[in-house]
Amino acid sequence: MYLIVGLGNPEEEYSKTRHNMGFNTINKISQQYNIEVKQNKFQALYGSGMIEKEKVILLKPQTYMNLSGNSVKEVVDFYKIEKEKILEKGYTEEEYTKVKKKLLS
Repeated sequence: MYLIVGLGNPEEEYSKTRHNMGFNTINKISQQYNIEVKQNKFQALYGSGMIEKEKVILLKPQTYMNLSGNSVKEVVDFYKIEKEKILEKGYTEEEYTKVKKKLLS
């Protein structure tokens, strides 16, 4: 199982700024793979699904970027996700492509 974390800030004023590149990437991945990110738990919005036969959790922490580690830790501990299978950061378009390639390899 992979955990893909998109970092951002939950307030609307940040929605179209570079601070929400991670949230925007999660939105793009969720649309592309038909994974709803609507569940509210772990101090985050999240959803789970399959990408190329791999189970994934898409996570958008609602704790602001500087506290996002708390949310990630809750998910990692709950699902016992290996550190090597955590993809976390604010993504650029180039990084999004790398994430996709990593999932497909």
